[in-house]
Order: sequence, then structure tokens, then C-alpha cells
Amino acid sequence: MHEQCFCLQYLTSISDYQPMKIAILTFVVFFSVCCGSQINPSQAPNPEMIKADGTTIESRFEVPQGFTRLLAGEGSMTQYLRNLPLKANGSTVKLFSGEDKPWQNVHVAVVDMEIGKKDLQQCADACIRLRAEYLWKTKQFEKIKFHLTNGFLMDYMSWRNGNRLAVNGNKTSWIKKAEASTTHESFRAYLDIVFTYAGTLSVEKELKKVELNDIMPGDVFVVGGSPGHAVMVVDVAKNSSGQKVFLLGQGYMPAQEIHIIKNPNDEELSPWFSNQIDGPLETMEWTFSQFKLGRFE
Repeated sequence: MHEQCFCLQYLTSISDYQPMKIAILTFVVFFSVCCGSQINPSQAPNPEMIKADGTTIESRFEVPQGFTRLLAGEGSMTQYLRNLPLKANGSTVKLFSGEDKPWQNVHVAVVDMEIGKKDLQQCADACIRLRAEYLWKTKQFEKIKFHLTNGFLMDYMSWRNGNRLAVNGNKTSWIKKAEASTTHESFRAYLDIVFTYAGTLSVEKELKKVELNDIMPGDVFVVGGSPGHAVMVVDVAKNSSGQKVFLLGQGYMPAQEIHIIKNPNDEELSPWFSNQIDGPLETMEWTFSQFKLGRFE
């Protein structure tokens, strides 16, 4: 969620505005905790849903009785998300600084994926990261492209060919500055720039609206704003009557490891959520009062 400090600069000096960014984010974190969902410290997931020795989303989480996971095609986003590696059961969520997140009662699992050492990969960025890493892994490089908050389409292929972002006020353009590179290290550098200048506002516009009955892994619940929030659907199961349940993964502020969150409304179903939502979607750290469920195209 970087709309709060979308004061575009030349990107070789991102660190120059970190003090201002940290001050703004401190306020946003306070606002989010006070005005988001009320966290119930005693809330716990249903232990029957969790297999402590599971190392992926699919092997860690059992589906509720009567439900079956949606079929996952070979090379699909569903397959990728279900096979995300998880840290050992009981692991804490770490901030970008390496410290523990101050509140540890939100999650049921932590995705084993580095997030860098800067305060960049927050909530919308976590959704961008998972989609981008899936496309990278399946070599769909031409599909890796995201709009920045000012509307500029930052496509990975331009970056891959050695172009870098030049910024003048609120205007952005490509400029040839580097040798072409196909390494994952260069890809991660590309993502860090996207994280800096994209956020919930741009992601909300990026997504095609999806109905709850059609919910799929990879879909995103998002409210664009300053602050706003976004969470990604990482697994879905269905019963014989057509009802679906889903798991949610999120990043948050300050930048922190992606984690699978509890359902604060139904301890028997938690960590799964039902798509039979009548009203707002309540999560552990955010109330999506008027949310958009969308899908990257």
C-alpha cells in the first residue's frame, strides 16, 4: 500500500525518502489496527483442519467435512498456490527487518518466501508477488506486467531487456540503462520497483470482477485506498451443494512475510472462510465492508 507516499522520484534514490515513508506508515498501521477488524486474542482455528507436519498449503490444511478441493490443472495457478512451501508449524511472522511482527495471533501458517530487507512488500504487493512468481516459474514472462498507481504499465519484458524506470514528477517512462538479464535476481529487482509504485488502488483497477460463486485460487479481495487492503485466495474447496470455502493469504504493514490467516467469525470452519457472505468480509486485521473480488487477466 504505497499510495500514501506516491511522490515519484528517480528510482536510483528510493532510500532517500524512507524516513518520510516510515513516519507515514506508522500512522497507517495505527489507523489500521484501530479501525480495522477487532482482533480476538482467544480466536483459534479448528485443530482438525491443521496437519502440523504438512509442508505446503495442500498438505498442511485439511478441507472441511463434505468438501473437496477444486481440481488443479498441471501448471495452473491453483497448483502453484497449493504447493507454496510453508515454514514449520508454529513459526512467527517476520517483518522485513527480521523482527517478529508485534501481533502473532492473526495467522495459522507462514509462507517460506523471502521478502527482501526493505519496507516494500506489503498487502497488495504480496498479491502481485504471488502472481508474478507463478508466471515466472511457468515461463509466462510476457504476462508479467502491472500498472503503477499513476497508470503506467510496467511490464517485465521491458525490464528484462535492460530498460529501467525514469521518473519525472508524476510521469514515468522507460530508459535503456542496463544489459539484458534473465536472472531471478533481476526479476526480484523489477518487483521491488513495482512494489514501490503500485498499491491497492492500482491492483483494484487491474482486476476483472468475479462473483463469489466463481471464486478461484489466485483471486483477490481488495479495497483500494490510503489505506486500503488486499488478500489473495490461495485455495478453494467445494461441496455437493455448490458451496465453496477458501483460504486467504496476506501481507501487511510494515512489510512482512506472507501468511495464511485465521477466520475470526467461525472457529469450527477456521482457517477456511465460506463464500456464503452476507455483508462485509471480516478478517483478522481488516473489515472488507465494500470489497471487490477480482481476478488478474
